[in-house]
Amino acid sequence: MKSLMLFFVLVNLIALFITLSATTSNNEQFLNEDDETQEAISLRGTSRFLAQKNARVVMTCDKYPRVCRAKGSPGRDCCKKKCVNVLTDRLNCGKCGKKCKYSEICCKGECVNPRSNKKHCGSCGNKCKKGNVCVYGMCSYA
Repeated sequence: MKSLMLFFVLVNLIALFITLSATTSNNEQFLNEDDETQEAISLRGTSRFLAQKNARVVMTCDKYPRVCRAKGSPGRDCCKKKCVNVLTDRLNCGKCGKKCKYSEICCKGECVNPRSNKKHCGSCGNKCKKGNVCVYGMCSYA
């Protein structure tokens, strides 16, 4: 019985030691050597791996333009350090920074209203037949 009790006390002490060694105290701070201002960084509640500032290199298209041509990229054009498709992106329609209105979508680099546009009725490329009108995004409504 005494050996069992001693065992539980020993296990609790080891668990307490591990917990205290893994967390940082409130007064403990680490300095970032890369920053000239020597900004203090608190690691409380974070693992050391996640706390590393430059753990991986982020490749943005402004420095590496070929990133946008990679498989799985949202688009081949670079706008504000992001890969976009200027033919379909509402925030960069036709060129970087050209925003479509709330009710419009970007079709082939042009902002159009899909509720009333004959060439893009309801969605891009949905053309109404000759003589039909696009109303509420449907050809020949009513």
